[in-house]
Amino acid sequence: MASIEELREERIKKLNILKERGVNPYPAHTNRSIFVSDFFEAFSTLEKNQKEEVISGRLMSLRKHGGSVFADIYDGTGKLQLYLKSDEISEDDFTLFDEVVDIGDFVEVSGVAVVTRTGQESLLVKSWRMLSKSLRPLPEKFHGLQDEEERLRKRYLDILFNKEVHDMVEKRAKFWHATRTFLLNEGFLEVDTPVLETTAGGADARPFATHHNALDIDVYLRISAGELWQKKLMVAGFPKVFEIGRIFRNEGMSAEHLQDYTQMEFYWGYADYKMGMDLVKEMYRFIAEETIGTQKFTVGEFEIDLSKEWELYDYTDTIMEKTGIDILKADLKDMEKKLQELKVEYDKEGFNKERATDMLWKYCRKQITGPGFLVGVPKSMTPLAKEDSTRPGYSEQFQPIVAGSEVGRGYSELNDPIDQAERFTKQQAMRDAGDEEAQMYDEDFVEALEYGMPPTCGYGMSERFFSFLMNKPIRETQIFPLMRPK
Repeated sequence: MASIEELREERIKKLNILKERGVNPYPAHTNRSIFVSDFFEAFSTLEKNQKEEVISGRLMSLRKHGGSVFADIYDGTGKLQLYLKSDEISEDDFTLFDEVVDIGDFVEVSGVAVVTRTGQESLLVKSWRMLSKSLRPLPEKFHGLQDEEERLRKRYLDILFNKEVHDMVEKRAKFWHATRTFLLNEGFLEVDTPVLETTAGGADARPFATHHNALDIDVYLRISAGELWQKKLMVAGFPKVFEIGRIFRNEGMSAEHLQDYTQMEFYWGYADYKMGMDLVKEMYRFIAEETIGTQKFTVGEFEIDLSKEWELYDYTDTIMEKTGIDILKADLKDMEKKLQELKVEYDKEGFNKERATDMLWKYCRKQITGPGFLVGVPKSMTPLAKEDSTRPGYSEQFQPIVAGSEVGRGYSELNDPIDQAERFTKQQAMRDAGDEEAQMYDEDFVEALEYGMPPTCGYGMSERFFSFLMNKPIRETQIFPLMRPK
């Protein structure tokens, strides 16, 4: 079997043949008159009228039978069989096609609609020209790319040959379109906020750091979709805003976590977390229907139905029920002992009671099917959320729980500047003690709050929810995931 380099050399020879004959193998313009999908829809009319149509696309197969050639052309909308007969096309065109064309080449073909002897709707080719000569052979038809690393590295080929992946890319677009449509229909204004920040805020996460040469300052890639900036827009008087954009977190990778991904965040003035829960529940149902056509789907071993009644899961009660630990009374030593009993691994650097509590919760949530909302989270765990007036020491936070995981987070946002400053101070102390995920003190944001921000419900949802709808690890649901260089 010839090597890739040998096959490439053969194709370069064919490329040179085209050039020697004065043929541009990479023209800028195509005369396409119809897409493959439209060709099939109008086939009966086209066959009757015998009007020549021009199709452009990639050749996916070639089958030669004496004075005839059969080929499949794919243009992204569908696949069509081409039928080349030596007596229906000029001798020069037929000979050149046979001499230089390979599977993978992009060509433009002009012809008429016909039905072959086998009953297949096809295009009888009258003329053709090269649009893009491919220099590397496509993967073998029936096996494609088998190695997972290679599939992700050469994602363009994975999409080309794997219909499931191709459909996933389209569903990803539907997912974010549905999110945007829902919020716009609810009266939210779409905004965009800075990606480079002097203070990385709005989440508990380790940021990526870089240097801004023009201003000669160190900056961070944002770790939230403009949470603190969008709250400033609440201060500015906008009642409803949202953003869909990329965020970056310099943390570990897992089936549910990546370092750069797309997130949506909305901020709703004059609303609280209970109103937010009602809106989010309807939003998730709408997104699922628009993306996969149903509210029922499978995630691993979990069977999910978003149309059913959503439950409420109390943070403290759930941890007590599933681990026997009362997080209000237990100290760090008790929590670490329980984590070791449960065989939960964790990073001991910068470890504190808040992180231990979070690890206990993460152990518990894996046992919850959902759909439902996590509520009753202690105030110490939520530095940006308003304290629950009916339950001192707890926050007005909510998180949708689906298939043992959180697929979003929202609050009645903290708008007391003095309280916010105190919480930032505690977070900064944790950060100084080694907790790199603790939040930084943002003086500008506290100053903005001092001008007054209305009661506000804020909410964030990442593409993790999309990966759940696809029942795949989040890395596989990104179109081009980040890969280590070869």
